[in-house]
Amino acid sequence: MARQSRISTRLSAASLVYLGAPRLADLLIEAGAGNANLKRRLRLELAAEAGPDLLALEIAKRITAVSVAGTRVSWRKRGELIDDLNAHREMIVARLAPEAPGEALALLVRWFDLYPGLAARVKDTKGELPAAFEAAAPDLFALAEAAGDEALRDLVDALHRRPQDYARWISASGEALGPVTARRLLDSLDASARKIPAGRNLLRRLADRADDLDLWLSLVTPEQAGSPDMAADIARRLLGAGRVSEARAALEAALSPSPLNRPWTFGRHQKDGPPRLTPAWETVSIDVLDAEGDRDEAQALRWSLFERDLSAPVLRDYLSRLPDFDDVEALDLAFAHAAAHPDFEAAMRFLMDWPAHREAAALVLARPREARQPRPLSAAWASRLAQRFPEASEILTG
Repeated sequence: MARQSRISTRLSAASLVYLGAPRLADLLIEAGAGNANLKRRLRLELAAEAGPDLLALEIAKRITAVSVAGTRVSWRKRGELIDDLNAHREMIVARLAPEAPGEALALLVRWFDLYPGLAARVKDTKGELPAAFEAAAPDLFALAEAAGDEALRDLVDALHRRPQDYARWISASGEALGPVTARRLLDSLDASARKIPAGRNLLRRLADRADDLDLWLSLVTPEQAGSPDMAADIARRLLGAGRVSEARAALEAALSPSPLNRPWTFGRHQKDGPPRLTPAWETVSIDVLDAEGDRDEAQALRWSLFERDLSAPVLRDYLSRLPDFDDVEALDLAFAHAAAHPDFEAAMRFLMDWPAHREAAALVLARPREARQPRPLSAAWASRLAQRFPEASEILTG
């Protein structure tokens, strides 16, 4: 009887080793004959083995080729192009950066320079191209963290050229861009960046990462400060810095309609009354009351917001500030309020998400006509209630 082979036909790195290097090389050459991306990847791997200089040259050649190409890229070829871009980015980060970090940063900046040209010629209704560049942003700023001042100059020049794109990529960089590097970039940018809205937006993103609150505030225009959401953001930052009176003033800047904040107040004049506020503004205004010492009023407002919106986060915040055992009574009142709420769907969503399944089932039984109306979430609610509350589940699916 022949000895049973230990080689598995399941494709894995461990099983393919048994083919040996010569046979694998033949198979790769054969596969690469009809796959341009694979051929380029193989050349990159060979260049990486030869050393960082040759690898950088191969990557630079491909970036140049993509940058000068003028042909339109159809949706069928879009995925292939993005795969090729990502393969070169990964080689910069994983293979070149450990050996030549400054050159790697310069090449990655050139890689990002491809974006405007590609955006103009790639058919991309799904937004896959901008998503690929946003996904690459952490790599760029992680390299910048380790770069010296000379290497950082390429990135600074790119910030000047395309502030709008880089403002977006800074937001997409996550924790990769730290306060020290953000400060270095800020210090390298000249005053001309303040002269255009995109430049101010870029500086504001960098100031945020550099933890420079006063610079960040100086870059907010009076028109922007009149937006309730922006006013809330300003106030939240000032609260975090312990500047309570300034936080109050920031909130009040969005209360009075004026020529400066008219875009946010729907063109109202003073005689038309205050602007429509937003949940973010309302939430921060409560936090300001707490910081000012008006805790009872803050709690009263939290309860009012819950009554209006049936917001679970607001209720949890409210309950967390109550003395022991008072929260149990308050929660019962909240469930009773939800049961009587005129918006059946909002009440069910709140009770099911809390979760309060017994109260949700009682609501269904008490208001069966509303419960039977078709809703996107009815089937999911019915499934969750089926085991313990079959009658309510049946009504929801009826």
